[in-house]
Amino acid sequence: MVHVLTDANFSEEVLKSKIPVLVDFWAPWCGPCKMMGPVVEELAEEFKGQDVKIGKLNVDENPMTPNEYGIMSIPTLLIFKKGVPVDQVVGFQPKPGVAEKLRGQLNG
Repeated sequence: MVHVLTDANFSEEVLKSKIPVLVDFWAPWCGPCKMMGPVVEELAEEFKGQDVKIGKLNVDENPMTPNEYGIMSIPTLLIFKKGVPVDQVVGFQPKPGVAEKLRGQLNG
């Protein structure tokens, strides 16, 4: 399941999460974001039942959070662990590479 993240729920859903969280910063008009969307959905399915949360944050509707984390281009995927960004992917990336980064945070 992909969680819908907003400026309002970001602290609760991501920063206070006891498990790693992958956040997809995206916008509906962004071509590479549209390509990344299905990858994020597949990752949510692949990691279902594991100690990880996957969410998407629309940067147009929620400008405060991307600004706080210096998101300059989208899509940007940030992996948070214990409320701190620990890894980042900018631009479209194939699923295996993103999955490997996520797995690295589960085991670490």
